[in-house]
Amino acid sequence: MNSENKQAITAEEFDSKFSAGEDMTKHVDWSKAIKRVSLDLPVWSIKELDKEAERRGITRQSLIKTWIIDRLDAAKLAQRAV
Repeated sequence: MNSENKQAITAEEFDSKFSAGEDMTKHVDWSKAIKRVSLDLPVWSIKELDKEAERRGITRQSLIKTWIIDRLDAAKLAQRAV
């Protein structure tokens, strides 16, 4: 369902409808959903990630997300150039 098909409601209305057990799928933009993944890495790489994250003043998770998104953006740009 496209975001333009979503029915806009206030947070209070959403909470009330949710608490009443109503189907809330028409109010949720699933394109922005987050999926949790598990990632096995060698110990040395975790240590290096932690060092880099500390140097930047961010969490390991934030560093990994930033690097992955940067790489995906670069790949997308490279693909458009072809």
